[in-house]
Order: sequence, then C-alpha cells, then structure tokens
Amino acid sequence: MKENKLVVVEDLKKHFSVAGGSLKAVDGITFDIYEGETFGLVGESGCGKSTAGRTILRLYEPSGGKVNFNGQNIFELKGNDLREIRKDMQMIFQDPYASLDPRMTVEDIVAEPLDIFNVLKGKDRYDRVVELLELVGLSEEHAQRFPHEFSGGQRQRIGIARALALKPKFIICDEPISALDVSIQAQIVNLLKDLQKSLGLTLLFIAHDLSMVRYISDRVGVMYLGQMMELASSEELYGEPLHPYTKALLSAIPVADPDLQKTRQRIELEGDVPSPIDPKPGCRFVDRCPYGDDTCRGKDPQMEEVVPNHYVSCFKVKEINQL
Repeated sequence: MKENKLVVVEDLKKHFSVAGGSLKAVDGITFDIYEGETFGLVGESGCGKSTAGRTILRLYEPSGGKVNFNGQNIFELKGNDLREIRKDMQMIFQDPYASLDPRMTVEDIVAEPLDIFNVLKGKDRYDRVVELLELVGLSEEHAQRFPHEFSGGQRQRIGIARALALKPKFIICDEPISALDVSIQAQIVNLLKDLQKSLGLTLLFIAHDLSMVRYISDRVGVMYLGQMMELASSEELYGEPLHPYTKALLSAIPVADPDLQKTRQRIELEGDVPSPIDPKPGCRFVDRCPYGDDTCRGKDPQMEEVVPNHYVSCFKVKEINQL
C-alpha cells in the first residue's frame, strides 16, 4: 500500500433542505486516498457518491466534516487560498454533452482553466492546448472545431484534456463513462489509467459499473443511502465481500461464462431503497437486509476494521462471515 495520504475525508456530510425535512445525501463518510492510487466509489444511483465528489471539491458547500488535501483542510480556505488550491484539484464530469459549452471552440474549452488563472498567453497557450489534445488522443486539427462536431467519446477526451490543463495532482472522475457507448467505455478507462501512470495522478473514480471499477481501482468504497458500508482493496472486496449489501451488489455482476453464470447464486434484495429524508436511527440497510434485527435498528453501526485494511459498517459482520 502507498504511504502518503493526499486526500483525507473525515465524517463528510452534505444535507439539503427540502420540503418535509432534511435530505441527507452524504451522512458521515470517512476514507483516505493515497498519492498515486485510484480510489473507486460505488453504489446504487442516488446513494450520494456524486454528491460526495462535488462536496470534496467544494462545488457544494459541506454540512459537516472536513477534507484535508495535501495537509490543508480545504473547508477552512477562502478567497485566494481556495483559488490557488483549486489548481491541484479538478473534475471530469459525467455528461460530455452537457459539460462542454457549445458556443466555444475546443481550443477555448481546453484553455479555459489557463485563462482563468492567467497562466499562458498567445502561442504558449495554443501550444499547451495542442499538447493536451494529443495527450488524450486527439490532434491539432480538432482545436478550431465545436463540441457538436464530436462523438461522445471524443467529447469526454476534450473534458479530460481540460481537467489536465493546470497539471493537477487530484482528479475526481464523476461517472465519466456512464453516458458513453459500451464500445467506447474501455477506451476512456484505459486512457485514464495511462494518464495516471505517466502523469502521477491520484483519482477518485465514481461509478456504478462494478466491473469497470474493479478494473481501474486500487481500493474501493461501497456507499448506500449516504453512508459507507464497506471499504477494502479492490482484490479483497471483490474476492471476499463481507457486508450483506456488497455481497448482493456483486452477485448482480454478469459473468461471460454461461455455465458459471448458471451456478452462481444471485442475492435478490426485497423492498426499495428508503427515503434519505430524515432517515431513522440505525443501519440504513436494515429493512432490506436478510440478517437485520432490533440490534441493527437501535443505533448506527460504525466502520470497523474486521480484517487488516478491510473495513465494514455492520453489527453482524463477524456472525455472518463466521470470522
């Protein structure tokens, strides 16, 4: 395991005021991201993973907790201090059709961070744009075109080039492949892996495609209804999941071998995901969990290191897994 923690997230919360109460989109999650690694964040749609990513970057103001980036609590920064640290933290957005301004040329889109921070001008600015386009598999001839002239995969490459413009240390990839053709998804993920290796990037990869997360991530956190259920290395989480929710989630991944698929046991959860508006005390998963009882309803479980470097939020994890 890598030693230097670049991002430390402690008890992060983001609540939204809505009619009927407080929507607890992210409700007290804690994890670290080590320098040079890819940390995968997975869960069903609506579990709060994208909100967590945006709150870490302060695109949303937090409701509680703290995020240390390179030793600085970014929630305490203001003005120029916050502006300066933003150079090192960037985001690749989910929808390549909505995240690019249709009235701007590719040159101006990619160079926008350079313009905002007044980094390069004239020929140096143009040369940097061409360098970035070539880095993501495009070419100089694309610089004067507009977003509508590109496919979804090409647009996402433009978004990646823009995110790299200021040479950041940390990039949040907010479901960067979910809006793309399956045939293009692997190309974008492989590009991210290559860029991480060549540029020494640290990535937070948010997705609900479990197979792709396994492929790209060093460690993985599993979220459910605003809270972290399980956190472990990718190899261990996929090989030996311990939380009942993770087990159910992974059992839904299709297998290419039809004979193996027939013998696999699919864990089907009953009921629907409860509302995140003013949730009841206790484990968020209790009403859908086959092992849930009054113990689970009484108070919130805490993340516990069940086996070395494998953390689970479950009162019954040792009993279920006979540890």
